[in-house]
Amino acid sequence: MAENELLTKLEGLVARYEEVSTLITDPSVISDQKRYVKLTKEYKDLGKIMEARKEYMGHLQNVQDAKDMLSVEEDPETKDMLREELNASESRLPELEEEIKLLLVPADPEDDKNVIMEIRGGTGGDEAALFAGDLFRMYSKYIEQKGWHMAVSSFTEGAAGGYKEIIFSVTGEGCYGILKYESGVHRVQRVPQTESQGRLQTSTATVAVLPEAEEADIKINPNDVRVDVMRAGGPGGQCVNTTDSAVRLTHIPTGIVVIQQDQKSQIKNKEKAWQVLRARLFDFEQSKLDAERSSARKSMVGNGDRSEKIRTYNYPQDRITDHRINLSVHNLPGFMMGNMDEMLDALNVYAKEEAFKDEA
Repeated sequence: MAENELLTKLEGLVARYEEVSTLITDPSVISDQKRYVKLTKEYKDLGKIMEARKEYMGHLQNVQDAKDMLSVEEDPETKDMLREELNASESRLPELEEEIKLLLVPADPEDDKNVIMEIRGGTGGDEAALFAGDLFRMYSKYIEQKGWHMAVSSFTEGAAGGYKEIIFSVTGEGCYGILKYESGVHRVQRVPQTESQGRLQTSTATVAVLPEAEEADIKINPNDVRVDVMRAGGPGGQCVNTTDSAVRLTHIPTGIVVIQQDQKSQIKNKEKAWQVLRARLFDFEQSKLDAERSSARKSMVGNGDRSEKIRTYNYPQDRITDHRINLSVHNLPGFMMGNMDEMLDALNVYAKEEAFKDEA
C-alpha cells in the first residue's frame, strides 16, 4: 500500500476515534451496558491505531526534516548525526506500516467470545487417546499461563490412559481469537508407550474450538430437541452413579447429540448440555456460511475443517510443524507444557496479513 493511501485510511479513523471518546462519557451510553462495553472495546482498538499513526507521522516528519537539513548543513559531525536519525526513521517506517496494516484488519466479532473445546482421539487406538490426553494437558498449561479459566464438561477415558473424548470450556479475554486456529487434525509421530518393539507410530487427535454461543446468537426450537435423563456412568461419587443426573440432548434436525454427566445435579448437567449444544449449532451454521462463500474468499490458515491436518508433533526430531503456514519450531517438551505463543502468534499474524490482502 502506498504511503498516502495508508495515511488516508488512518485519517478517516481520527473522526471516529474522537466520536467514540465522546460517546463513552455520555450517561445514556453508560447506562446501556451492552453498547458501552462494545464502544469501550472500539475505543481501545482505535487508540492503538492512533498511537501507531502518531509514531508513523513523526518518523515521516523526521525523514523530511533530516533530508532538508542535510541539503544545507556543512558541519561533518552534524551531518553524521542527521544521517543516523534519517536511517533510524527510514528503517522504522516499513515496520510501522506492517504493524498498522494488521491493526486496520477488522476484528472478528467472535474473537472476544469464550470457548468450548473438544478433543477426540483419532486414528491410532490407545496411542490416539494418550495423545488426546497430552493435547489436553498442553492446552491446560497454556490456559493457565494466560490467566484464563477452564472447566471440564465431560470426558471419556481411554483404556490405557488419556481420553477418547474430553470437552471443556475456556473463559478469558480474547480466548476464541487466540485459540480458534487450533481446530483440525493434530498428528503425532513417536514410539508409543504401548509399543513393546520400539517402533515409530503415527496417530491423530481431532480438536474443535467453538465460540460459546449465547441464546441471542442461535435460536433453538425446544420442540426440535429431545431431552433424556439417565444414570451417570463411569467413576464418580455415590450420588453420581445412583441417581438420574446425566442428561442427553438430541437436536433432531441435525442429529447433534450432547451428553453431560459430570455434575451431581441434573439441573446443572442440563444447563451445561444446552451450552454445548448452542455452541455446536452455532458452529454448524457458521460452517455452512463459510462453505457458501468459500469460492469467493481466500483461505487464511485453514477453515477449521475437522478433517484438515494442521500440525505434526514429531518426537524423534523434537519438532512441531504447522502445515498451514509452513512453520516449524523446536523444543517439543516445552511446547507440550504450554509454551505455544510463538506458533499461535505466527498463525494470528499470517491470518491478519491474508485478511488485509482481501480487504485491499
